[in-house]
Amino acid sequence: MTFKKTLAAATIVLAATASQFSPTIAEAANVELGVLTCDVDGGIGLLIGSKKDLECVFVPSNINEPEDWYFGSVTKIGLDIGITAATVIKWIVLGVSTDSTTPGALAGRYGGVSASASLGIGVGANALIGGSQDGIILQPFSVEGKVGINLAVGLTGLVLKSSR
Repeated sequence: MTFKKTLAAATIVLAATASQFSPTIAEAANVELGVLTCDVDGGIGLLIGSKKDLECVFVPSNINEPEDWYFGSVTKIGLDIGITAATVIKWIVLGVSTDSTTPGALAGRYGGVSASASLGIGVGANALIGGSQDGIILQPFSVEGKVGINLAVGLTGLVLKSSR
């Protein structure tokens, strides 16, 4: 199986899993709150998992609201082998109401599934649900741009802390 076919298969499995992950929250969280962009440190996948620090900025959809900054870490458990340079991940942030964009509202723990692969340049997809009230969804098909040689499929945990 070629690299592209392997990545496509992993993304399809992720999409199917994400749609079943938490349908109640997914149905309720239909308000687009903005975009969360995270810079993730590079590192080495240790076969069964990895942990990397990150810094993020949330840009609300409402242009009258200020940007909100976060820091934290992302942990992957499952198949994670290879070496990657710094990575940028972008999520569309969904919530149950526009009140979810108060400063620090995205802080909390998130959990879900992810799949990514790179051979030189690569891509990935992440489905995460959580936040301070477990009412935030980081879009199931986030864009992840990475450089390196890596294959990762498994459970993902994300901890965001407000920089305020």
